[in-house]
Amino acid sequence: MDIFAKIKKDRGPIGRYQDQAHEYFAFPKLEGEIGNRMKFNGKERIVWSLNNYLGLANHPEIRKADADAAAEYGLALPMGARMMSGNSDNHDKLEHEFASFVGKEDAILLNFGYQGMVSAIDTLVSRHDVIVYDAESHACILDGLRLHPGMRYKFNHNDVADCEKQLQRAAKFIEGTPGGILVLTEGVFGMNGNQGKVKEIAALKEKYEFRLFVDDAHGFGTMGATGKGIGEEQDCIDGIDVYFSTFAKSLAGVGGFIAADKDIIYFLRYNMRSQIFAKSLPMAMVVGGLKRMELIKSQPELRAKLWENVNKLQNGLRERGFDIGTTNTPVTPVVMKGELEQALQMIVDLRENFNIFCSVVVYPVIPKGQIILRLIPTAVHTDEDIQLTLEAFSEVRKKLESNAYPNEMPDIHSLLKA
Repeated sequence: MDIFAKIKKDRGPIGRYQDQAHEYFAFPKLEGEIGNRMKFNGKERIVWSLNNYLGLANHPEIRKADADAAAEYGLALPMGARMMSGNSDNHDKLEHEFASFVGKEDAILLNFGYQGMVSAIDTLVSRHDVIVYDAESHACILDGLRLHPGMRYKFNHNDVADCEKQLQRAAKFIEGTPGGILVLTEGVFGMNGNQGKVKEIAALKEKYEFRLFVDDAHGFGTMGATGKGIGEEQDCIDGIDVYFSTFAKSLAGVGGFIAADKDIIYFLRYNMRSQIFAKSLPMAMVVGGLKRMELIKSQPELRAKLWENVNKLQNGLRERGFDIGTTNTPVTPVVMKGELEQALQMIVDLRENFNIFCSVVVYPVIPKGQIILRLIPTAVHTDEDIQLTLEAFSEVRKKLESNAYPNEMPDIHSLLKA
């Protein structure tokens, strides 16, 4: 069969809806300055879909630092891979900042967070090693697992007893081999908002020999007394052997980093193919990263405002009887019952009639009959944003429960402005 004919026949589980979703539910175009309110489809909306937790994306000091760095260095410098010709004192300085902040000896910068996680997993384990991982791990972890030629065991989400059971299986599997065990979990799970059981998993090292790799993309800058992430929040910094985060959330940029003991970081520097053979992180982003770290450390009021908004939004939802699961982080999932078509009709109603822009999660990502509207509060949302959103959610829930939304796919072509 022609490979292109096969692609046209089967667009994939999400791509099958491309004709009904493109540029409205999928690949929507938000316009204007990044903030709590942006334009979508020609109108201003309250936006709850950006991971701009601390509001740094449009912070005046950050905008100035980015602009000054771009003017001084351009976007091409350094020209080349880090190992060959793309290193600088600023790259080294930013790595030192990250390592020091999260309590590790050293750190390595990543061109992209997603790419870096995939490549790091591939680099750290060999065919003899076993990976034990949380069932609800992010896609970048799952893609990294696909590259692993050895055995891997999945434990039920945040189930420490099941994690121990899989560790027992892994320990038995590697008996008499040169293999080891790597455990992978997240600091904050981006879909349900749960904190990973990082401290409890780390405590299992008293009984089993393994290393713990934590993806803390949503925890860095938001969790802990000073924003150092899940290790600070759960008082288990030393229990985390390899710490990962991205620039794409609290740091409001592009890139990522991994922090660990110096010998582990040097191993990654000289063996991680996605960094060895890819262009170095642009100087403008590195210098901008230094400014972002300065503000995270010097302006705790940003994190305080984030949590003020988190509590107002989540408490308001609970008081109105909404199910927001067991979240104990800024990630706020609002769980309802309904079919795909009803979920999409509700999103249209929220956007077009209440001017609320949020993300919707439906089957096949979650079970059929379930709808999750995911809200990401930030430091730049206002009390008015929160109140209007609470009122809008109450109204659309009434419509959903009274079957006011037609059980058919909405016609987005009639909605999209030319």
